[in-house]
Amino acid sequence: MAPSPDKPNPDDPYWVERSCRSTRNWADEAVRKVMADANRSADSHLHVFPLPPEWGIDLYLKDESVHPTGSLKHRLARSLFLYGLANGWITEHTTIVEASSGSTAVSEAYFAQLLGLDFVTVIPRKTSPEKIALIERHGGRCHFVNTPPAMYTEAERLAAETGGHYMDQFTYAERATDWRGNNNIAVSIFEQLAMERHPHPEWIVVGAGTGGTSATIGRYLRYRRLGSRLAVVDPENSAFFPGWVTGVSDYNTGMPSRIEGIGRPRMEPSFVPSVIDLMIPVPDSASIAAMQHLQEYTGLSAGGSTGTNLWGVWHLVARMLREGVRGSVVTLICDSGERYQHSYYNDTWVEQKGLDPRPYREAIDRFLAKGVWEPPPPPGDTPGSG
Repeated sequence: MAPSPDKPNPDDPYWVERSCRSTRNWADEAVRKVMADANRSADSHLHVFPLPPEWGIDLYLKDESVHPTGSLKHRLARSLFLYGLANGWITEHTTIVEASSGSTAVSEAYFAQLLGLDFVTVIPRKTSPEKIALIERHGGRCHFVNTPPAMYTEAERLAAETGGHYMDQFTYAERATDWRGNNNIAVSIFEQLAMERHPHPEWIVVGAGTGGTSATIGRYLRYRRLGSRLAVVDPENSAFFPGWVTGVSDYNTGMPSRIEGIGRPRMEPSFVPSVIDLMIPVPDSASIAAMQHLQEYTGLSAGGSTGTNLWGVWHLVARMLREGVRGSVVTLICDSGERYQHSYYNDTWVEQKGLDPRPYREAIDRFLAKGVWEPPPPPGDTPGSG
């Protein structure tokens, strides 16, 4: 009986070459499928947020919730799969492993299913049933650990045990995306603004989870020699803002963020501080206030990280007004508010977390009505302190 072409044959010097050719053919088709998904998905919408016309400032919201998996992380997952395929790390037999309980896991499960690959994500036991259901809806499997810090080592162990590939979003996010172009989010923003009255925004405002989005936009601005500046907003408990301010590359708070998708207890490898022009720390109550205000003011439903973006936007728009600067500001709708009906849109949940959005809502309403920006003092501060 002839040796199986799928099993090593030491007497056949060409077996390895044929095996590599078969894997290469599979990878070619896999890349085509991933790129076809990008081609099918129309670019995300750029909504105009209505500001008083006399301000001379235009605010745009890039709606990343319209991607097939409902969030900004769809772009990241696509880039991570293409990076893994191009490097030969992902083959037709690879089990995909990730450490994520959020939108990245949902999006990676989608692409793994598209390619017919097994997907396992390591998540804390306290992950919400809604997030688990989304991951499983796309064919993913959840592997539980007791504490969030254990996710990384367990994901590495699972990948080694299965002969799989650990995607490691927090390491590879900044390098998997082609920041020079190739329809990345920065290219998309500037192409969509091309016909607007202020095509080069004064500020682009984003949050940081892996740091991949801010790294892509910051690098693109410098590469294209554009005058737009990048502001990164950061929620409570996150290490990114204090690490950026102090220049400590291994800053660690040891505390999880209450705003899903952004903020990290440690400085992640994909976070690139040197491409950021400004960082703004945002109280969690302000994030929820801005998110809720967005829905009531425009009808657009978004998650907490979008609220964090918007609180930073209000700071910058107020600054532009004070300085007499006319121009545009762009930020992101990171995901849909449908995922957070049990949490950020639930008054009981918000109160149980010790959060009070009301004074921040009043500040936003007063600002849009009168142009007066008087935000509440940060948590723990009293008026006149510092």
